[in-house]
Amino acid sequence: MTGLLDFLDFGHVVAEVLQALTPLVLFFIFFQVRYLKLPTEYVLNMAKGLALCMAGLVLFLQGVQVGFMPVGTAMGEVLGAMDSTWPLIPIGFVLGLVATVAEPAVHILSQQVEKASSGSIKGKVILIALSLGVAVFVALGMAKIIYGVPIHHILIPGYLAALVMMRFCDPTFIAIAFDAGGVATGPMTVTFVLAVALGIASAMEGRDPILDGFGLIALVALAPILSVMALGMIVTYAKRRS
Repeated sequence: MTGLLDFLDFGHVVAEVLQALTPLVLFFIFFQVRYLKLPTEYVLNMAKGLALCMAGLVLFLQGVQVGFMPVGTAMGEVLGAMDSTWPLIPIGFVLGLVATVAEPAVHILSQQVEKASSGSIKGKVILIALSLGVAVFVALGMAKIIYGVPIHHILIPGYLAALVMMRFCDPTFIAIAFDAGGVATGPMTVTFVLAVALGIASAMEGRDPILDGFGLIALVALAPILSVMALGMIVTYAKRRS
């Protein structure tokens, strides 16, 4: 009963969504009155879509607070309390893969890439490369928590590698790669993977949730940059061979 009341009490979430959408609505109204002059039917359809968008955001954000984050933290605490810590690395790989495949923004990016390239770059290929990259780096993030590796020991070499790879990668894939870095850190990944990492760090002896739990999303943002550019380098090499 308490959980149901927590789910139904989402007035603060409604207020946050309204606060986020109101400037966009006012922006559209200004352009509609001053410049666009769109037909009434079109504006009404937009209003319906906006109402659905608001309802979806409210339900999603409330579901994240009531469901994803508590469950992720609880899972992390159980995993962090295990006697053997090495299984956390393959578990992190699976979590990263599943969370990225479930991320709506990742699918949108993959579809847009295929559409913009007229099918020459397949969306499924981008999705696979991006998901595998995130999975590897989430596993690396779990190793970072287990062994207490400082975050800059991974990020600095990673971004240096990205700068070097830009020299040999097809420019088309460079642009896609850096957009993919932002897309991968969407609400599914952030809410679930971060909650699991914090739960593991809080349950593991000798680890600080602040120092060791955070930083995983930075690795997730770096992963698609490297994996998509690696894909671009493979494509470039294949073109030169042919």
